[in-house]
Amino acid sequence: MDERATWATRIGFILAAAGSAVGLGNIWRFPFLTGESGGAAFLVVYLLLVVGVGVPVLLVEFVIGRRSNRNPIGAFERLGHPGWKAAGAVGAIAAFIIFSYYSVVGGWVIQYVVASFTGGYGADAEAFFLSTASGTNAIAYHGLFMATVAGIVALGIRNGLEKAATVMVPTVVVLLVGLAGYGATLDGAGAAYSYYLAPDLSTIVGDAVSILPAAAGQAFYTLSLGMGIMITYASYIGEDRNLLQDAGIIVVLDTAIALLAGLVVFPFLFTQGIEPGEGGAGSIFISLAGAFQQLPGGTLLGGVFFLMLLVAALTSAFSIFEVVVSYVTDTFDVDRVPTALGMAAVLFVVGIPTALDLTYLDAYDLFANNILLILSGLLLSIFIGWVYAGEAIEELGKGRTSDGRIEAVWLTTLRYVVPIVLAITLALSVRDYIGFLQESFF
Repeated sequence: MDERATWATRIGFILAAAGSAVGLGNIWRFPFLTGESGGAAFLVVYLLLVVGVGVPVLLVEFVIGRRSNRNPIGAFERLGHPGWKAAGAVGAIAAFIIFSYYSVVGGWVIQYVVASFTGGYGADAEAFFLSTASGTNAIAYHGLFMATVAGIVALGIRNGLEKAATVMVPTVVVLLVGLAGYGATLDGAGAAYSYYLAPDLSTIVGDAVSILPAAAGQAFYTLSLGMGIMITYASYIGEDRNLLQDAGIIVVLDTAIALLAGLVVFPFLFTQGIEPGEGGAGSIFISLAGAFQQLPGGTLLGGVFFLMLLVAALTSAFSIFEVVVSYVTDTFDVDRVPTALGMAAVLFVVGIPTALDLTYLDAYDLFANNILLILSGLLLSIFIGWVYAGEAIEELGKGRTSDGRIEAVWLTTLRYVVPIVLAITLALSVRDYIGFLQESFF
């Protein structure tokens, strides 16, 4: 196998890492979860978790990745703690499950891009979504999306992931800003902004038990935490990089785009009198497709929106798939191209149930995001906080001048704050998931 690749430029790494975060999680999942969970109340809890838990865990993954120069599972063996490989395995399994259904949703987006420019929504947006979301069409476009991602990842870090990110991420930002600007001119913009940006403290307190698991899962999902993505990406960067600075840029960019996605979606919904959160996983497809049909220039607007969503979906898909490919190439000394093609075939098969029945999408999504990602973050935080603290502090200090205060705060947070929050969240998530399984399958 060739010598392990590295990022050609710092901006390439930042855009690739941000592109991982700026995907369907921000533009597809974030608005419908916000709508289902009380609007601004959900947003407040989500932002608190991003800052208080997401940033410390992102630094954990950066430190593990750069220190080991390995995939999420092999990293612990390289660090001299093979007994902790299970912590990395949880993340790798989460990435595997997530990508199997993520590709199906990516296939939906391709169909909507085509339909946007051909008027294919028809008079009934819900009927069009149901015909798109399951059946032979869903399987075929799932395969097309999977093949596209595998082809890019097979090209490698510099020629594939980095070059794609430097084009795609700025494209997503420009299109989102333009759509948000248009949304501000709509009649329902004022009500949308009030719902989205004006939190009600009583709602936060009263619904905290239901909001916390969803907000924590979303924070991890949008920051690409708990899947091994950031461990994998950090394994390709040099020791002269300032991990703290890079993490800050990535978190700010990701969070800004998540907020921007809400500023795009909610004005369209409120202008058409559509209740936020309607339709669950299909809400932006059903609700926004219907809204675009009613707006002047809706065909063009719909085309631009879903094209932007496709670009965002691809940037995240590259990173999730890279975790799987990196593990196989590192562990079995197999070349990248056959690994990418072979794993794409396996994941395509695993995703077929989701393409046939949306209940499986919910089952995969809730298990991977609200349980596996949180469990992975909990284990990684305990490892760095209590087992590998000295070496981790040394690694975080590389590439910058430090007096040790930031490292001390980080370590204290990992030892006492993050594990408590994640343990409570995990317990609530398991309880909710058992209820979901009993209701859906038994």
